[in-house]
Formats: sequence, C-alpha cells, structure tokens
Amino acid sequence: MTHPKLVETMLRPDFYPHRPESVELVQTHISYVFIAGQEVYKVKKPVDFGFLDFTTLEKRKFYCGEEVRLNRRLAPGAYLGVAEIREVAGGLSLAGDGKVAEYAVRMKRLPQDRMLKGLLQEGAVDISVMDAVARKVADFHAAAETGGRIDEVGGIDTIRHNHDENFDQTAKYRGITIPAHQWAFTRDYIAFFMDRNGDLLRRRVAEHRIRDCHGDLHLEHICLAGEIVIFDCIEFNERFRFEDTAAEVAFLAMDLDYNGYPEWAEAFVEAYIRHSGDEAVRTLLNFYRCYYAFVRGKVVSFRLDDRAIGEEGRREARKMAEKYFDWAYTYAARPDRPTLILTAGLMGTGKSVVARQIAPRLGARIIQMDALRKELAGLAPGEKRPEAFGAGLYSEDVSQRTYTAALERAAEEIRAGRSVMIDGSYKRREERLRALDTARSLGADFVVLECRCDESNVQRRLEGRKSEAGEPSDGRWEIFRKQQADYDAVHELPKECHGVVETDVLPEEAADRALRRLRFPE
Repeated sequence: MTHPKLVETMLRPDFYPHRPESVELVQTHISYVFIAGQEVYKVKKPVDFGFLDFTTLEKRKFYCGEEVRLNRRLAPGAYLGVAEIREVAGGLSLAGDGKVAEYAVRMKRLPQDRMLKGLLQEGAVDISVMDAVARKVADFHAAAETGGRIDEVGGIDTIRHNHDENFDQTAKYRGITIPAHQWAFTRDYIAFFMDRNGDLLRRRVAEHRIRDCHGDLHLEHICLAGEIVIFDCIEFNERFRFEDTAAEVAFLAMDLDYNGYPEWAEAFVEAYIRHSGDEAVRTLLNFYRCYYAFVRGKVVSFRLDDRAIGEEGRREARKMAEKYFDWAYTYAARPDRPTLILTAGLMGTGKSVVARQIAPRLGARIIQMDALRKELAGLAPGEKRPEAFGAGLYSEDVSQRTYTAALERAAEEIRAGRSVMIDGSYKRREERLRALDTARSLGADFVVLECRCDESNVQRRLEGRKSEAGEPSDGRWEIFRKQQADYDAVHELPKECHGVVETDVLPEEAADRALRRLRFPE
C-alpha cells in the first residue's frame, strides 16, 4: 500500500530540493502526480487492474525505470530519471540513506500553454501542424524496434486477447456507462472484422508493421514547445505498446474526433499515409479507432470504482466514459468503404427516423426525397401539398426527375469518398436497380434498407405527422392503401444488398437493427 505519509509529505514545497512555491496534486486511476513548480514527480499507485500490476515496491521501481527509458525516445529532454523516496527520522525525504519507501518518475514540467489540445481549443494552431506531427510519428515508427518478441506479442492472438479482456472488464458497466445494445454490437463487430480480415492482420506482422510503439498517443500527450514533444507512453504492459503502427495512428485520429476536430483527424491520417507509404491504414482505421475508444471508455469507467474520487468526479467520469463508448459504437458501425444506402418502404414505416438515427454513425449525408421534391419545385420543405395519389408533385414524371437528381447528388458524395443515404420510398424496381448500377460503377457498396411495421402504427404516425411543423412529407393514411398496391416488392436485388428493418420498436432499437444489417450482412 502507499506509505501513509506520502501524499501529505509530497504536497509540501519544502520536500523538494528546488523549493517550488506550491505543489498541486493530480490523480489518475494509477498514479499520484505532484506538480512542483518546474518539475513533476509521478508516483504509481499500488493497484492491480489485470492489465497492469503495481502492487509491490519492486514492480513500481521497475516500471518507473521503464517509463523513463521508453519516453526518452520521443521526449528525451523531459524525463530526468527515477527519484528514490526514503524513510528518515520524522518522515520521508528525497535525500539520505534510509530505507526506500517509494519511487517516483522525475520530469521537467512541460509548458501547459503549448499542449496541442489547448492550442486547438484556443484556435491558436493551424491544421498544417498535423503534417509535422504525422511526420514525427512516421519517423518514430520507422526506427522503432520490431521482430522477435515484438511480433509475437503484437500478433493476432494478442489483438484478440486485448478485445476479450476489454469486454470481460466492461460487462459490469453495461447500463451504467454503455448501453447493453452498444456493448453487444461492438463485441460482434470486433469478432466479425477479425474473422473477415485475419489474413490482413497476419500480413501486418510479416511486413514488420508491428513495432514497439508509444501506445497512448492522444492530444494531451503532445506538446508543441519549439519542437514536437510526445510524452507519457505506455510502460506497464507490452501488449499495449507492441502494436500495429496503424493502431497508433488510429488512437490519435480517434482522440481528434472525440474532441471535435474530425477534419484534423483526416489531415493527420492522410499525412501519415503519405509519409509512411502505408495504404493499409485505411482498411484498419475504424477497427483500431473502435478499439481505442472502447479502451478509453473502460479506463474512465474504472474511476467509478475508485473510492478516492468524489461524487462530482464520478459524475464527470460517467459522462466521459459514455461519450467514449458512443464513439466506439460509431466506429463499429461505420462502413470501411463509401456506401450508397437507400431506404425503401411505404409511407409511415419509419424510414426517415431510421435514416436520421443511423446517418451520423455512418458518417453519411442524408438526401431526403420529400424535401428534394419540394426544392426542385421551388417550395419550402414544410409547405404542405396534399395532392391526390400519383398526381401533381407526386406524379410519375416529377418522381422520376426527383430520383434522378437524388442519385446525381449521391454520386457526388461517393466520388468524394463519403457514404450517403437517400431517404425515400423507392417503390419502383427500376429505380432501385438504377441506384445499384450507379453504386457499382463508382466502386461503392450498396444496400437497400426496407422499413416495415404494423399498419396500426403506420396510421398513428401518419395522423401525428399532420401537426408536425416543418415536416416535408405529405403522406396520409387515406392514400396509404393506394401506395401499398402500387409498391413493387423487392425481389430483384442480390441478398447482400437488401435488408428488412422492422420498426415497431423504439427508434434506437430500430437503428441498431439497421446498423446490424449494414455491418453484418448475412
């Protein structure tokens, strides 16, 4: 256990030889960090989380030494050494020849106003800095150790073990920091990806893409202090450091997404691929972003079990963990290639609700057919036009022009490398086939999500829609039967391109069903 006088003693300025004016304590789930003027002392807590074990003094000594050794690769001037904290008459001291009570990593304090995260929040740095960061990371990876034990530890068996451990250790947080359906979806995605991409993961080992990496590359560990300083790598577990270089890239990309800088994430990834020549990063990006978002959600969730953290800290931890887990779910759902997704089905079956729920997960733009129809006619989206079935704004002629315009806009998104959803009824077989041909010609994946639900729910939804301000749809119960009789059943598509989504459930449940159909085709 931690020496009973350690925290109290190390919070005194006179404990330190350089006599700082004040000392600030910051706690993590594994460390006490004492910020003492221009120096920082980091003491490891005597904890065992399975993936790390600091329970004995000898282990803490060893990992303090490892922390200094490994971090000097990317931050040589910041890590000063390992300090011995000794028992002396009346307490503890950094000097003397008494029994060693504890060890601490001793560092220079890095300028907080030059941390990349803060600079981004202040808008004080240009996006071009991501090219310099990417170059530094690519050069570090090129020089990092590889082969032998590193390949063995960082191979597919370890990847699988890391994920299994994640799900074992987070099962108790279902319904607390992660909804049960998101936990299950993410677990199923990992198994699906590894089953489909086992050859790629093994090839990464053979190509020496497994390196002794940093292991914890996120915004709070990057300082722009004249040069780029990357600090605080993983020292406590080789499994988390001996990894695919693509995983390291994905970690920082995830952290940029999490903090609201998706364009910066894209810039970093593209620059890294350019500097490293590693195109396979694109295929692996979502898999590893999902892994790291899940790990962060797990680690933050551990704070809920730390009795030293107060109730306010627990509330903040819960909120933070929920956000990380939500990002993991998003990456698990996101297509690996640009995808054209159509909704299809009768009015009132929940097509637009499903589209709105899943599009952000997919990183897809929605082209809303009812709104586009009115835009092309020079009408406001919410302007009601209760035409007779198949007449006026809803005639075959107008519908065909609308579907053509929607497909043209969708093609622009796909050419730009983005997925896109067209939210419409797609009742005509020829329109569905035309969309399939377009997707194939652009090298995109293609899926039709056909929404269905009980007619009593359809009627309730259509009646409720009449009073919704801004609702672009003119669908009404009195014309439902006519559309039903005029709908071409979906028989023409390959099995992998068509999925049925029953929407007689809560919106988030229907969305999860849709995402499962998209991510795990039968």
